[in-house]
Amino acid sequence: MQVVEKSGGGLSRVYGVTVPAGELGEKLDARIKEITPRLNLKGFRPGKVPPAHVKRIYGKALMGEVVEQALSETSQKVVEDNKLRVAAQPDLQPQSDMEQVLAGHADLAFELNIEVMPDFEPADVTGIAVTRPVYHASDAEVDEAVADLAKQSRTYAPRKGKAAKAQDGDQLLIDFVGRIDGEAFEGGTANDAELVLGSGQFIPGFEEQLKDAAAGDKVTVKVTFPETYTVERLKGQAAEFEVDVKEVREPQESEVDDALAQRLGLTDLEGLRGALRSNLESQYAGASRFKVKRALLDQLDARHDIPLPPRMVDAEFEGIWAQVEADRKEGNLAEDDAGKSDDDLRAEYRQIAERRVRLGLVLAEIGRRNNVVVTEEELSNAMRQEAMRYGNQAQQIFDMLRKNPNAQTQMRAPIYEEKVVDLILGKAKVTDKEVSKDELLAEDELPEGYGSPKPEAKAKGGKKAAKDEAPKAKPAKAKAAGEAAEAKPAKAKAAKSVEAKPAKAAKPKAKA
Repeated sequence: MQVVEKSGGGLSRVYGVTVPAGELGEKLDARIKEITPRLNLKGFRPGKVPPAHVKRIYGKALMGEVVEQALSETSQKVVEDNKLRVAAQPDLQPQSDMEQVLAGHADLAFELNIEVMPDFEPADVTGIAVTRPVYHASDAEVDEAVADLAKQSRTYAPRKGKAAKAQDGDQLLIDFVGRIDGEAFEGGTANDAELVLGSGQFIPGFEEQLKDAAAGDKVTVKVTFPETYTVERLKGQAAEFEVDVKEVREPQESEVDDALAQRLGLTDLEGLRGALRSNLESQYAGASRFKVKRALLDQLDARHDIPLPPRMVDAEFEGIWAQVEADRKEGNLAEDDAGKSDDDLRAEYRQIAERRVRLGLVLAEIGRRNNVVVTEEELSNAMRQEAMRYGNQAQQIFDMLRKNPNAQTQMRAPIYEEKVVDLILGKAKVTDKEVSKDELLAEDELPEGYGSPKPEAKAKGGKKAAKDEAPKAKPAKAKAAGEAAEAKPAKAKAAKSVEAKPAKAAKPKAKA
């Protein structure tokens, strides 16, 4: 094999690689020798097929395997020999006539275009100072949470008297049949459905038409499915539901006492209050973590001006833009984006993609230099938590994750990133500041003391732009190919426009 470096400017390396035809021929002969004992061809005893005959019949196909293996092995050797930290999948461009190569008449020649990771010195994180907003749940909030839980766990009892009419908050037991143009449609029928009036469980207009209904009433409910309805064939369709009201039930308020706690699986009311307080504290701690991390990312971004691998930026941008296009199609594009041209939007989101990649590279490099690793126990716990989300299929999902290296790589990334963030926060100066709940949960405003986004970030969307996170920083992998810590393209999520989507329209329980 002959390797010539053709260019090496910036983050791009181009190598010319040539594998002599003779070397390929030797590998082909070795491959033929390997498979011949297992061949069973008509006219020959098993294992006695002459190599020349095998080559005549299967030579081209086998040479294809040899060439494919040569491309992979030589590309990896170029990376290893030159100690390259690869940023993206190398681009391979054949330079020879592949038909001639497969026929054994020409050398295999190709160019290998490799993007490498930028070599830079991360900023001294001990010089970073951030403010962490802190808020603790009050007794009044815990009382409110207990009251809400009591309301949610309330029971219902039939309204007495033949003239008892349904009111907001009542639960109806109903049968219904839905029809479009007089024809019943799939998913539009249900028996013994329980519907709480005013809950928004069913499509808009459905529940309102059942107010004042009494047990035994038959009501024709006329509605139009929203254009945003999840079932394509029903979007915008006018429908009529024949509803039989079988029972009207009024709510029975639950007492806030030990019995309520015991119905919910806890020992007593104090245990319930403690559990709810812990849940609230966990939510507030998560919001606090998000904001201090966002402030940290802003400062890291402001302190690093590094070259970015173009293909990494392209991949990140494509993921973001795909979500923008999906939001536009669904009518969920943010108001501040709706009036902008595609050119303006692309420019803004390209800057966000660059920021994400830059932050991903910085976090990965800091983690690499500090020997941050994701342990097998941490990965296993993450896979187990993910699998538990699938209920009865948990074990099946867990087994699938254990056998899927790509899925494990994706699950390692956020764990690794959080460990690097913890490392930096441990070295930085972090000042806790008591704030109000509104300040902690505010989406658009940053509490006093937070790092500001770079000037470019302000130009691309102000404080909202500061909310976007880095792509998950991948830990360095111990591979012979020299694969280094790199930024994982974030999921298709546009940082400043898709975090809060409008709620889906309510629909009947019996989904069409």
